[in-house]
Amino acid sequence: MGTSQRYLGIPNAVVLCIDRYTTVYQGRFYHHFSKDAVIFHNDSEMLLKIEKLYDDMNFPFRGNNERHFIERKQTPMKEELTRVMEDDEMLEMHGDLGTFIIRVQHRQNSSWQGRITWVEEDKTLYFRSVWEMMKLIEEAMSDKKDEIAEDQIPTWKE
Repeated sequence: MGTSQRYLGIPNAVVLCIDRYTTVYQGRFYHHFSKDAVIFHNDSEMLLKIEKLYDDMNFPFRGNNERHFIERKQTPMKEELTRVMEDDEMLEMHGDLGTFIIRVQHRQNSSWQGRITWVEEDKTLYFRSVWEMMKLIEEAMSDKKDEIAEDQIPTWKE
């Protein structure tokens, strides 16, 4: 396996480690501002935690304001995050089933745009939305899906 695509390049890069995949992804991700892994138990939790990291960093800048049904109090500015993990340390992290480097360059139209690298295959593709990024991860993980009994998978058939 070559390593031409194995770089982070931007301060908000995330190394995503998929450890289990049944009907949802489970695993952890790493970023420059903590030595500890951020654990997630499903796809939504993963996306929300990465989005929170970007909000804390204020990078990439959010293209749309958040919308709420109830009025929220303004939170004071957070102090600047300090980088504690170097690129080489992050690149040593690997998931049991797959590893991806996510580089979000823009947050426009209430979504993310950027590049994703599938580390094990040394392939990088651009994505135009969170949905596209998730479809790329799903395609990469499709042959790694844990065996599930047929009666555990919800279907429209009775």
